[in-house]
Amino acid sequence: MKVLVTGATSMIGRLVVERLVARGDVVTVLQRSTADLGVREINGSVTDHEIVASAVAEQDGVIHLAAKVDIVGDWDDFVSINVEGTTTLLAAARDAGVSRFVYVSSPSVAHGGESLIGAGAEPADPDSTSGHYATSKAMAEQLALAASSEYMPVVAIRPHLVIGVGDTQLVERVVDRATQGRLPLIGSGLALVDTTWADNAADALVAALDKAPELGGEALVVSNGEPRTVHELFARLTAAAGVDWSPRSVPRAVAIAGGSVVEQVWDRTSREDEPPMTAFSAEQLSTAHWFDQSRTREALDWQPVVSLAEGFERLAAHYESQP
Repeated sequence: MKVLVTGATSMIGRLVVERLVARGDVVTVLQRSTADLGVREINGSVTDHEIVASAVAEQDGVIHLAAKVDIVGDWDDFVSINVEGTTTLLAAARDAGVSRFVYVSSPSVAHGGESLIGAGAEPADPDSTSGHYATSKAMAEQLALAASSEYMPVVAIRPHLVIGVGDTQLVERVVDRATQGRLPLIGSGLALVDTTWADNAADALVAALDKAPELGGEALVVSNGEPRTVHELFARLTAAAGVDWSPRSVPRAVAIAGGSVVEQVWDRTSREDEPPMTAFSAEQLSTAHWFDQSRTREALDWQPVVSLAEGFERLAAHYESQP
């Protein structure tokens, strides 16, 4: 196939491109900066109608990874990139005759803060989400699935807490904060959460591209299916990085209230640095959220190939190789 991948500079994006190229697909990538992946590149934003139209021309499939994933930021920026950018890409893909579309979403689009225990992929609900990212992604997922048709089936894939070598979204933040003595446990730290090793997430997205004609209009959560407590997850990540982590506990209610105040301060002052805590992150770190993977594995004909144990070994080897 001829496949367009947006957001290819991300960790998952690079892995997706590698897999598509390895199996013989002709890949085009669209992102703001040069990716140097050895494929056709178009540099620009998914909000630019002309660039998007050029990128989707003559493509058979699209894997849409590009998004604003920051913890905080201006709401208008989240809407512009995550919602309007997705709308622009969907319309251009439909007009160009693209035959399958994979929208990369997040389990946070259907998480209202309650515990999720063996949950499935509930419908995205922007009215119950927490934080600009989750809300904008929920809005975009609704638009994406509504655009699904027999001519261009759209599948939404929600990888959960993706970790891997070179991960800057979760691993690097955890390690940096532990190094600085700023990595507390919210509540007991015993909430069970799912994670997804990056290679498995990339395999799932490629599988979704292949299965899209059968799954149009459906959302699926992807994870390793190996829930761990937040305490264990932090301990394994910091140990892999060689960081001595001595956790302290912050009460859940205090963390959520404090995070809410921090979010308001950051919004009012237009600060661009990362806040120490947000209400969304406090909820995520103190609430169980793990998912039943039976439907995902059946629908995609996919299984994780890298276990968390192997992933942590790879991560430790990576850190050991660093200066």
